[in-house]
Amino acid sequence: MPKQVDYEDRRRRIAEAVCALIASSGMEAVSLRDVAAQAQVSMGAVQRCFRTKQDMLLFALEHITEHVSARANQRIGATSTPEAASTLLSHTVAELALLDEESTTLAHVWLAFVAQAPASEKLSTVLHETYAKLHDLVVWLIRYGQDTQEVRQHLDPDLEARTLLALADGLTVHVVAGHHTSAAALAILQHHIDGLLEAPPARG
Repeated sequence: MPKQVDYEDRRRRIAEAVCALIASSGMEAVSLRDVAAQAQVSMGAVQRCFRTKQDMLLFALEHITEHVSARANQRIGATSTPEAASTLLSHTVAELALLDEESTTLAHVWLAFVAQAPASEKLSTVLHETYAKLHDLVVWLIRYGQDTQEVRQHLDPDLEARTLLALADGLTVHVVAGHHTSAAALAILQHHIDGLLEAPPARG
């Protein structure tokens, strides 16, 4: 009886192989032959899953954008008791910035796709849609903080969400480039978020 092939699992393995190659050697290292070797499948298996290299890269990008989004959503649902809105905002944006040591590989891959996007309308579209979803998530967190009186009431959630995502992306670049340590970048991010919060009442 012919062996049944789980094509979705194979596509995920190939996507992970693409990301591993990008992280170790850059986007130019991604070829069908090298991806097949990294994923431990035949070139024919790669070609049956993806008609072109562009299709393969597109699926790999969708794979990591789902992972990045899942990290943020898992942070929000990680505890059985609700966290303070300010804590949720800090931790979620830190997750999106990919600043911890475990996220180093993902940060390299993410930035490689961002750099490639101007040359590919399809990659650019996926990134645009991903940033839009992340923006909506951060807007929700800021509004939640305003509802709990933790975030300053006069702030524009839309503008502050755009600013936070831009700051997070910039810090990702600085850490990858070696300009900041992860700890320094997290401190900068937290300093900005602290500026969005309502000052605690003065003690009499």
